[in-house]
Amino acid sequence: VDEFLKIFDQSKNKIASVEGIEELQLIRDKDNKSVFFTISKWRDESYLEQYRNSELFKNTWAKTKVLFNDKPEAWSTFLIFKS
Repeated sequence: VDEFLKIFDQSKNKIASVEGIEELQLIRDKDNKSVFFTISKWRDESYLEQYRNSELFKNTWAKTKVLFNDKPEAWSTFLIFKS
């Protein structure tokens, strides 16, 4: 957990400054302190794809995925309602 948080802390500003990203969040499960979610909002899907193909993503992912206890999951969603 500490190593993951360290890597995220070192990467978050670089990720948040990628062209097309509008929001980046790191959320921790309140009951299981080793479960995290990252939420990112992108101008459109093409910017997300550019990021996924970038060296920044590849390097960050290589460092973090070896720390996971389980298979990571990723979802792409769209907003239906916001008040």
